[in-house]
Amino acid sequence: MSRWFALAILCAGQLMVILDGTIVNVALPAIQESLGFSSSALGWVVNAYLIPFGGLLLLAGRFGDLFGRTRVFVTGLVIFTVASLLCGLAQNATVLLAARFLQGAGGAVTSSVTLAMIVTMFTEPGERARAIGVYSFVQSAGGTLGLLLGGVLTRAAGWHWIFFVNVPIGVAAAVLAQRVLVAERGAERGKGTDAFGAALITAALMLGVYAIVAAADHGFGSVRTLGFGLVALVLLAAFAVRQARTGNPLLPPRMFRYRDVSGALGTHALMISGIFGFQFLVVLYLQKVLGFDELETGAGVVPVSLLIGLMSLFLAPRLIGRFGARAVLPAALVLICAGLGILGRIPADGAYLTDVFPATVPLGIGFGLAMPALAGLAMSGATPQDSGLASGMFNTVQQVGASLGLAVLSALAASHTGALLHDGASRDEALTDGYRLAFRVGAVFVLGALVIAVTVLRGPRGTASAASASGPASASGPASSRPAEADNPPVTP
Repeated sequence: MSRWFALAILCAGQLMVILDGTIVNVALPAIQESLGFSSSALGWVVNAYLIPFGGLLLLAGRFGDLFGRTRVFVTGLVIFTVASLLCGLAQNATVLLAARFLQGAGGAVTSSVTLAMIVTMFTEPGERARAIGVYSFVQSAGGTLGLLLGGVLTRAAGWHWIFFVNVPIGVAAAVLAQRVLVAERGAERGKGTDAFGAALITAALMLGVYAIVAAADHGFGSVRTLGFGLVALVLLAAFAVRQARTGNPLLPPRMFRYRDVSGALGTHALMISGIFGFQFLVVLYLQKVLGFDELETGAGVVPVSLLIGLMSLFLAPRLIGRFGARAVLPAALVLICAGLGILGRIPADGAYLTDVFPATVPLGIGFGLAMPALAGLAMSGATPQDSGLASGMFNTVQQVGASLGLAVLSALAASHTGALLHDGASRDEALTDGYRLAFRVGAVFVLGALVIAVTVLRGPRGTASAASASGPASASGPASSRPAEADNPPVTP
């Protein structure tokens, strides 16, 4: 029972972080009016959070391995909670942006080790699959809950409360985490850290995320976007060289020699790039074309979250336990492609029940099955010493893939819509045709993920294959347990 209580604490912290990714979007107009943001600067209320979040995930995950994941998790909760309080108290734009940056850093530190702690606490294949299902549900459903909660809080109490609501949750989670979670010493505490490598990868990821999110304002072909993107790639290459040569690398090259891990990360990146724009673009279609208000829009995407919850909590663990993550994943990706394909045919004079709702069914089922399978495969090659790093890698790929996918798909939709308007098309038809194009391109991304899943992944099938979601683990949770035995042991130097 103590392990499941610990899981609830971990998921509460993760839910708080995920909620913050979308809860702010609904309150942006109120924040702009209250603090006097210009239209161009308002986007930085979101970007100031995304850049440190995407940039620090990998480093924070490694710190969890070196200094203890419980310690890192609690530290992240404290940073996030303090930053949330500062956001709510902000009386000007500068303070709010600085607090949002700190909040993004705290969110990264908290999120980076959560999956690692789950896989080390739950070593029995069936239990691990169920625990990862809970984690996947929180990851995917938190965004929709943020849209609903953001609208309610902003209308009822003001935008400050979208941040204040985090404070009691963060305090309670931090206190309970210290009492329930076992404090590890850290697997490699005495070996030191690669400070230069840490600086390189953090700078590379932050600049990369900045280039992606800023492309929405400056364009992908602008000197600014290409320049920052090039610098990020140079720093990333320098980091790779550094890791190959240093005696104690921050990101050991062995992490990429395990085929299922590399394949799962590649699949995850493309799947997230293709599907992440769904919520953003569907919201625009519902509001700008069909005329939905904020609450109606939030309710319109709830079916996806409900199906994700049903799949990830109940069906996915059973299917993965019986057939293996590698067998479940392709079918899930096909369903996601089908859902995006349906959205690729939405009409300008459409209706929710006939044109949008049918897509939510395969999208919810597919994503609810895919996320637990991918999370298990991505962690399958992690040793106890590397599980925090593997968790950080999984979340980094998700964050960067989401940012890139959203930027590309929204830019395509806007560009296509602008061209049609210039040619004399009606507003609704131009907007809808732009959304249709974006959904079709998203489906192509997911097809790419399907190709990788089929050709690269080789995890075991059958009932024993639940271990495909269970790599080597140590008894670092609240209750000691025997490490699970992986069918394919991780490759070591």
